[in-house]
This record gives sequence, C-alpha cells and structure tokens, in this order.
Amino acid sequence: MKDRIKLAAALFERRRPRELAFAVFWYVFLGSAAIVIIMPYVWMVSTSLKSTREIFTYPPTWIPREWRFLNYVDAWRAAPFGRYFFNSLFVAVVVTLGQLVTCSLAAYAFARMEFKGKNIAFALFLSTTMISEQVTLIPSYLLLKELGWLDTYLALTVPFLANAFGIFMLRQAFMTVPKELEDAAKMDGCGRLRFLVQIILPLTRPVLASQALFAFMSNWNSYLWPLIVTTSENLRTLQIGLRYFVGQEGGTQWGLYMAATVFVSLPVVLFYFLVQKSFIEGIALTGVRR
Repeated sequence: MKDRIKLAAALFERRRPRELAFAVFWYVFLGSAAIVIIMPYVWMVSTSLKSTREIFTYPPTWIPREWRFLNYVDAWRAAPFGRYFFNSLFVAVVVTLGQLVTCSLAAYAFARMEFKGKNIAFALFLSTTMISEQVTLIPSYLLLKELGWLDTYLALTVPFLANAFGIFMLRQAFMTVPKELEDAAKMDGCGRLRFLVQIILPLTRPVLASQALFAFMSNWNSYLWPLIVTTSENLRTLQIGLRYFVGQEGGTQWGLYMAATVFVSLPVVLFYFLVQKSFIEGIALTGVRR
C-alpha cells in the first residue's frame, strides 16, 4: 500500500503544472455543467412533495417544510394513469423492438452486401433525416385515415417501426466487423441471416443498446402524434395525460403536475441507467471502422 502511495505521489509530481491546471479546469467545468443539468430535476422532485402554498412562497425552498407524498397518490388517481402508462409502455416497447429488427436487417444489407444502387439508396435513406417531422405529419395522417387505422394501436406503432438514423448507426457498427470473420463463417456453411443473428449482433450489442435507448425515449416522450391520431381515452398516452393538470379550474395543479411528471420520467431514467455502459460504448463504436 505504501509503495502505491509513493508511486502515485511521484507520478503527481512529474505532471506539468499546465496539465494539472487543464485537468482541474475540465473537472470544474464538467462538474458545474452536471449541476446545471441536474437542478431542474431536483426542483421537479422537490416541488412534487410540496403543498400548493409552499410552491409559491418566496424565497423558494429546495427542501419541503412539509413532505406531501400524498401528491403522488392524488396524481395517479386524478386520471386513468394506469391505462396511460400501459399505452405508453406498450407503444415504446413495440416500436423499440420493431426498429431493432428492421434497422438491423437494413443495416446489414447496406454494410455487408453488394447490390446495384446501394450507395444511392443509402443516401436517400439518410436524406429523410433532414425532413422535419411536422412536414410529414399531414400526409401520414391522411394515409392512416385511408387505411382506417386512426384511433388504433397501429397508428401509434407502425409509422415508427423503421428509422433512418438507426439504420445509419447500425450500419457503421456492422462495418467494423472484419470481413475475414464473415468469410470463415461462410466456409462453415453459415448463411447471411445466421451470421447476422449469431455473430454480428452479439459483437455490436452496445450499439443495439444505444439504438434501443433512442427509440424508447423518442416514443415514450411523443406528444403531438398520439394527440392527433387518437381520440378515445383508452388509447391516450402519458404525455397527453399530463395535460389533465393544466388549465383546470383554479389553475394548474403544480404539485400534482410535478408528481405526475416524476413517474412519467422515471422509466426513461431507469432504462438509461440499465444501458448506460453499453450506450457509451455504442456511441464510441459507431465512429470506428477497421
């Protein structure tokens, strides 16, 4: 133990003052940025545990004087949030799994197969990411109306089962797998689909986790599309349910609103912590090509 301490001290003394100052600067900067980012969430949780009177007191308090855990119970009972929660979770999970399947198949074709017009097709796929979602809103709505899918789970899931950015990210990851590995698999009688499922996907698991996180967050937080294509209460999602606390008689119920926001954001936070390591590795892997 003493030898380790002496070695650490020697290495510390050898560092140049400029390098030490640079490291201290970045630690201070990143720590300050983390505090700024976390503060709204801390305030949200704090407000969800306050009474209405304490929320509007000045100067504001970060720690509630009276802890009102009943706000969470009242928020859950104020609207059919159980049904909203199921709808959001169902849509997010179905779309996430669908995107993993479709994006994996398309990315494999663009990364490992040769066919006429491949580069042009891939460029067209990427060009769709530059089109705003609001531009395609009306055409998508009219198409679903013609199909008779409005106010159904199909309208909430099918339009998002494929994603151009997901195809791009997985393609970049699939291209890092050595060509020699595929040649060896072919010599052993391994087909394309088997090679994708048993070799490529396990090797690029961090990127799959990143894509799953992006897809889950995007559909969990979706508000405008579910608001337009659904009309029945049984198909509403959590993001629409939050509007229940806004504009009611007596004004916005901020305590209940913040309590509802906490359990709406909780699944995304938990999912991120579950795939945090893979997410960071996946982002790094998409920029590497062997």
